[in-house]
Amino acid sequence: MKVPDEVRLSGENLVLREWTEADLPTMVTLFDDPAVARFTPLASPFDDQAAVAYLAKARRGRAEGKRLHLAITEDGGTALGEVLMFHGKDGDAPGLELGYSVGSAYRGRKLAARALRVLTAYARELGFDDLELTIEETNAGSQGVARAAGYHLTDSPPERVVEKGREATLYRWAHRA
Repeated sequence: MKVPDEVRLSGENLVLREWTEADLPTMVTLFDDPAVARFTPLASPFDDQAAVAYLAKARRGRAEGKRLHLAITEDGGTALGEVLMFHGKDGDAPGLELGYSVGSAYRGRKLAARALRVLTAYARELGFDDLELTIEETNAGSQGVARAAGYHLTDSPPERVVEKGREATLYRWAHRA
């Protein structure tokens, strides 16, 4: 995925910007959360060391053209969550997978759906037609975000995985051009 040197997106009364070192303490506050631990592959507990490693992984993935992680903000300042896009399991696939997470203190404000719509539009501008989300069967909140952002459940068979020692059933959601 080819993106400009700096990505800063505005829309839906949000500013999506890249993470910086100054965000590391905020990342801990946002991502050290039972729901984030349950429904994402992020480290748990998510501490200062995990934040440093996560930012490094995000930057490596961006440099390799495989990932883009953006902080969700209202004005470019304090991060309230994250949206990201990445090449899925098959790195040569023409589509992208997107994801999102919002800090517990900021849930209920439709931040994830608004940020996902902005990022979806940006992925379209980059020329990607096939956009997907992977959502756990029991994650009703994330399913609501997907619907609000114009994604729909696909006919793909569910994938059963074991993550962090627990079984999960994952479903594919799509936003087609």
